[in-house]
Order: sequence, then structure tokens, then C-alpha cells
Amino acid sequence: MSNASQQIVNKAWNFAHVLRDDGLSYMAYTEQITFLLFLKMADEQTKPPYNRPPLVPPKLGWPSLLAKDGDDLEVHYRHVLEELGKKPDMLGEIFKKARQDIQNPATLKRLIVDLIEPEQWMSLEADVKGDIYEGLLAKSAAESPKGAGQYFTPRELIKAIVDVMQPKPDDTVADPACGTGGFLLAAHDYVSRRYGSKLDPAQKKHLREDLVQGWELVPATARLGIMNLYLHGINADPCPIRSGLDSLAADPGDRFSMVLTNPPFGKKSSISIVNEEGDLEKDDTAYERQDFWTTTKNKQLNFLQHIKTLLKINGRAAVVVPDNVLFEGGAGETVRRNLLKQFEVHTLLRLPTGIFYAQGVKANVLFFDAKPAQEAAWTRKLWVYDLRTNMHFTLKTNSLKRTDLDEFVECYNPKNRHERMETWSEKIPEGRWRCFDYDELLKRDKLNLDIFWLKDKSLEDSENLPEPDVLAQEIADDLQAALDQFASIAAELKR
Repeated sequence: MSNASQQIVNKAWNFAHVLRDDGLSYMAYTEQITFLLFLKMADEQTKPPYNRPPLVPPKLGWPSLLAKDGDDLEVHYRHVLEELGKKPDMLGEIFKKARQDIQNPATLKRLIVDLIEPEQWMSLEADVKGDIYEGLLAKSAAESPKGAGQYFTPRELIKAIVDVMQPKPDDTVADPACGTGGFLLAAHDYVSRRYGSKLDPAQKKHLREDLVQGWELVPATARLGIMNLYLHGINADPCPIRSGLDSLAADPGDRFSMVLTNPPFGKKSSISIVNEEGDLEKDDTAYERQDFWTTTKNKQLNFLQHIKTLLKINGRAAVVVPDNVLFEGGAGETVRRNLLKQFEVHTLLRLPTGIFYAQGVKANVLFFDAKPAQEAAWTRKLWVYDLRTNMHFTLKTNSLKRTDLDEFVECYNPKNRHERMETWSEKIPEGRWRCFDYDELLKRDKLNLDIFWLKDKSLEDSENLPEPDVLAQEIADDLQAALDQFASIAAELKR
């Protein structure tokens, strides 16, 4: 992030602390910034050198906020949000179910006059605007892990996944659980950087309007995602993120050449809807879909089955999954067996702990390609990269960096993944990159894909233990994960 971007993020974050004293959460503050930024940029677009027709009606626009003070400003701002939420397309989606959460008119005025108004946002490069917004989201997630953290995938991990998937200008990229749009944005930026000067007019239009598409159940989360895409120059009609829809409820009919996603953590699944008040309601029943291999209440297994449906023939997927998806019996075994037979499941990245805001999470990235029907299994070799064993990360003192994934990206060999070389051998037992034949996998109990071979040094030699603060954090994370599981069980038993 540039110094200019960082200065604006810090300035914006100082306001967050002021609003925190007024009882506003960090995520609610980021949401209010979303509304005000949009109104300011929409106003800038009506002036030179853009001279575009007003997207927002003048009586609801940015100048109308600048012209008011005190209680009149608070009332008018609430009216602006309500009216814009009734508009069609991307505008209506950004302001859908929007609420005025800043109760102090003086604070609202400061936010408008001191933070938003002095900057010429449209003159900033798209990545600068995006950096500012990403900075706010990251800070929100760090300060409130149960808020932003539940749908915030580490950006360095997203970058590495996109670097090996290498989306192209003619791809269509989907995320059925897109949160704030991290995967969609990274795919868009990758194509823009790699091919920008070579794109013809049709490809530029596709990049701007049709390259990415996502679904997000929670409208407030979807709003942040939509604005995130907008700040990076994506302006599509209809809106590229579908808000308030449970993507697991039905086959959408659309097929994509690429799916990049990190579905919500948690095993329990229920059909979810958003009621008229914007609140979630859940019906605790399993999804009955003809395109699924098996019926289960396991949310992760349902997402995996949904993703395989979304792919075109020869389409490619990279999916973050928790460990239980790799070893769970019953429905888990059914899904794995069908996935390995009907799809080419070629790569598994074992992720380290301590990189997610949700504590104690043990997750992996599964890479697979859709193939036409045939009798023989499509999976021939599964390549596994172990970034977990003897690796220690924490969010604050030793966070995951993109360079930590360099070896994985190199081993993946995205230019030609059929020409890979193991770094493990009997002579090099510390190698983190190892290949397993399909026949070997079939012999594993319940087709268990939770594969590891490296020796945990901390179990063998106390001198190799991580630093006390890291070790303490890992223990705390494991305990928190266990407590969360017990809390979930207790909640189910009360039903």
C-alpha cells in the first residue's frame, strides 16, 4: 500500500475510534464509509473531466449533505439512504436495507466535511481506492474477528491462489460465498494487470461487466463486496454480486470456467432466507437437489457439491475446505469418491493454522478440474503441498506473507502443471511437495485425503518448540475452536 493510501486509511481509522465511542461497531463504520464514498464519487463523476449524467438524483446527492447541519442533516441522510435503497440495479444493491447508524449529527458532519469531502476520489487510481477500502476491511476484521473475520480470507492466500489459477480475459469467474469480494477482485485485478493493454473493446467490456459473479447471503456483507468491486472499476448491470440469496438452495443454471471460493466455516447446514426485515431465518433441513451426489446437512460438503455443478466442462476450481471434508466418513466419503472419479482432483495445499481470523481453523485448498463423462476415473495423481507442519503463524506478530507461498506456487507449476517435480524423496524427507497415485488414495480408509508425512519437530525435540507467545496463541486458538464446537453442540441440543 502506498504512503498516500496508508495516510488516508489511518485518517479514516481515527474516525472509527471516535465513532466507536458513540457505540458504532467497526464494521458498521466501514459500511457508513461505503455509503458516503459512493455519494461523493457519484458527484465527482458529474463534473469535468467526466461530465456524466448524474447517477444519483441531485436532491439525494452529495451536495445536499454538504448543505445541511445538525438534526436536519441526520434526518436528510436517513431519507437519502431509504430512497436510494429503492433504486434498481447496482445503485439499489449498494443501498439495499441501508440504515443510518451515526446518531450524533456533529460526528456525521465531521465525517462528511473532514474525511470524505477533501479528497478527489475519482482522480485516485482504482488500486489506491481499493487499497483504502481493503485497509478498512482488514482493520475491521482484526479488531472484530466475529464480525468481519468470518468472511475475510487472508489476502496473501487469495493472491497465491489466483497466481496459480491464472484467470484469462475470456474466463468467467464465480464465487458462491463471496463475502466482501476478495477472490472476485483478485481475479479481476490479475486479468487487468496481465492483459490490460492487449484487451480489445469486447474484452474490456467483459472485464468490466461479465468477468466476475458472486453470491452473498447477508445483504450487509454483500454491500461491502459490491462497493469493493465498484471502487476497483467494476460497473455491471445487473449487479455482479447477488445479495440475500442462499446459493446452496438451487442450481442457478449458469456455468463458469472458474470457481474461486472460501465457503463459510462450520459443518452444520440449513436452508437460509432473508426475511422482510433483512434478518436471517434458517430452516434446519438438508438440501434436496438432483445434481448433488448425496443429501447431507454438512455445509462444507454441500458447497463442494454445488461448486462442481457450477463448473463448465474443463472449468477449474480452487476451494478452501476445513480438514473434516478430507476425512469425514458417510456423506464425506461419498463426495470424495465421486469427486475424484468424475473430476480431476490434482492439487491439495495444507494451510497453516493462525492465518484466519476465526481461531483454531485447520483448512486446505483443494484444486480440481471438471471433465466430460467417462468410465475411468479422471484423477490420476494428487499432489500435496504441506505448509502446515512445523510452520507457525500468528495474525499480529508473524502474519502470512505472499512470499511464504512462493515455493508452493513454483511447485504447482501453473505454466504446465503436468510437468511437476517432487521436492520430497526418501533421501529428502523434509520435502513439502509430494505426489500420490489414485490407486494409493483408494487404499486409504474411507478415501481419507488428510495426508501428511513430515515429522512434527516440536514433538521430537523441545528445543524446536516455537516462541512462547506463538505457542500460547496456538494453544489458545485450539481451545477457542473446541469451545466454539461445544457451544454449537449445546445450541443444537436446546432446539
